[in-house]
Amino acid sequence: MASAIEKIKQLREETAAGMMDVKRALDESDGDLEGARRVLKERGQAIAAKKSSRAATEGLVESYIHFNGRIGVLIEVNCETDFVARTPEFKEFARNVAMHVASTDPLTVAPEDIAEEAMSEERSVFEKQAAEMGKPENVTNQIVEGRMNKWVAERALLTQEYVKEPDITIGELLQNTIQRVGENVVIRRFVRFSL
Repeated sequence: MASAIEKIKQLREETAAGMMDVKRALDESDGDLEGARRVLKERGQAIAAKKSSRAATEGLVESYIHFNGRIGVLIEVNCETDFVARTPEFKEFARNVAMHVASTDPLTVAPEDIAEEAMSEERSVFEKQAAEMGKPENVTNQIVEGRMNKWVAERALLTQEYVKEPDITIGELLQNTIQRVGENVVIRRFVRFSL
């Protein structure tokens, strides 16, 4: 019995899920920690998807100045209530995203926000590079599309790999934060300054 209590405690600390949710996940996975983590992650994503439709009008503006004083970021992160905006988890999320923006210099928050001008400019560069390879047209088109998809993923904040944990994206970090704080969270906008 003590091992079951230990597992519940460990999963609660890792996932910030409620005790009954953790207990149900452990029951469904026959006491397997990895299986319970998967169950909790799936449920958390479903809950986060439901919450993403709710209005997020509170929040905070976080700033980050890099240690050399040559790079600075202001970022607006919104949530549903002022109470959540004052929690350490929410503030830490905003700070981490601001540091990430300072490090990676994304163009926009979401891929669909990238300007059509920038997209067509990059596409023409990739088309020229692919044409120089001398491949058949269908292969050239696949190369261009693959490079465009990669470029968009690298230039939009939500699809970038998180610098502190490269195995997740900022979008996944956002979903994890929504699960942890229990409210819809939105990265509204950011500006990055550099000398």
